[in-house]
Amino acid sequence: MTAFTIDQWIVLALVFLLGLVLGMIFMAGGKWKRRYRDEVHRREELEAENRRLQAEAQEIASLRNAATRSGHRPDSERGPL
Repeated sequence: MTAFTIDQWIVLALVFLLGLVLGMIFMAGGKWKRRYRDEVHRREELEAENRRLQAEAQEIASLRNAATRSGHRPDSERGPL
Protein backbone atom coordinates (compact mmCIF):
# COMPACT_ATOMS: atom_id res chain seq x y z
CA MET A 1 0.00 0.00 0.00
CA THR A 2 1.39 3.36 -0.98
CA ALA A 3 1.27 6.47 1.16
CA PHE A 4 -0.91 9.44 0.22
CA THR A 5 0.70 12.33 -1.56
CA ILE A 6 0.26 15.94 -0.45
CA ASP A 7 -2.25 16.52 -3.26
CA GLN A 8 -4.34 13.55 -2.13
CA TRP A 9 -4.34 14.79 1.50
CA ILE A 10 -5.50 18.21 0.34
CA VAL A 11 -8.32 16.70 -1.72
CA LEU A 12 -9.29 14.49 1.22
CA ALA A 13 -9.38 17.51 3.57
CA LEU A 14 -11.47 19.52 1.09
CA VAL A 15 -13.97 16.67 0.70
CA PHE A 16 -14.20 16.41 4.48
CA LEU A 17 -14.84 20.16 4.83
CA LEU A 18 -17.42 20.03 2.04
CA GLY A 19 -19.18 17.22 3.89
CA LEU A 20 -19.22 19.24 7.11
CA VAL A 21 -20.63 22.31 5.34
CA LEU A 22 -23.30 20.31 3.52
CA GLY A 23 -24.21 18.51 6.74
CA MET A 24 -24.68 21.80 8.59
CA ILE A 25 -26.79 23.19 5.74
CA PHE A 26 -29.09 20.18 5.69
CA MET A 27 -29.40 20.02 9.47
CA ALA A 28 -30.46 23.67 9.60
CA GLY A 29 -33.56 22.86 7.54
CA GLY A 30 -37.09 23.80 8.53
CA LYS A 31 -37.90 20.51 10.23
CA TRP A 32 -35.46 21.03 13.09
CA LYS A 33 -36.30 24.70 13.53
CA ARG A 34 -40.02 23.87 13.63
CA ARG A 35 -39.46 21.13 16.20
CA TYR A 36 -37.40 23.50 18.35
CA ARG A 37 -40.07 26.21 18.19
CA ASP A 38 -42.77 23.66 19.06
CA GLU A 39 -40.75 22.50 22.04
CA VAL A 40 -40.21 26.08 23.26
CA HIS A 41 -43.93 26.85 22.86
CA ARG A 42 -44.90 23.69 24.76
CA ARG A 43 -42.44 24.50 27.57
CA GLU A 44 -43.84 28.03 27.89
CA GLU A 45 -47.39 26.65 28.06
CA LEU A 46 -46.40 24.18 30.78
CA GLU A 47 -44.64 26.88 32.80
CA ALA A 48 -47.70 29.14 32.57
CA GLU A 49 -49.96 26.29 33.69
CA ASN A 50 -47.58 25.50 36.54
CA ARG A 51 -47.66 29.13 37.73
CA ARG A 52 -51.47 29.10 37.57
CA LEU A 53 -51.70 25.87 39.57
CA GLN A 54 -49.25 27.17 42.18
CA ALA A 55 -51.32 30.34 42.57
CA GLU A 56 -54.49 28.27 43.02
CA ALA A 57 -52.75 26.05 45.58
CA GLN A 58 -51.59 29.10 47.54
CA GLU A 59 -55.10 30.55 47.47
CA ILE A 60 -56.60 27.29 48.71
CA ALA A 61 -53.99 27.07 51.46
CA SER A 62 -54.66 30.63 52.58
CA LEU A 63 -58.42 30.00 52.64
CA ARG A 64 -57.86 26.80 54.63
CA ASN A 65 -55.68 28.67 57.13
CA ALA A 66 -58.22 31.47 57.45
CA ALA A 67 -61.02 28.97 58.07
CA THR A 68 -58.92 27.16 60.67
CA ARG A 69 -58.16 30.40 62.52
CA SER A 70 -61.81 31.49 62.54
CA GLY A 71 -62.98 28.15 63.94
CA HIS A 72 -65.26 27.48 60.99
CA ARG A 73 -65.54 23.83 60.08
CA PRO A 74 -67.17 22.53 56.92
CA ASP A 75 -70.44 20.60 57.32
CA SER A 76 -68.69 17.31 56.62
CA GLU A 77 -66.45 17.76 59.69
CA ARG A 78 -69.16 18.85 62.17
CA GLY A 79 -70.48 15.38 62.79
CA PRO A 80 -74.09 14.22 63.31
CA LEU A 81 -76.74 16.63 64.46
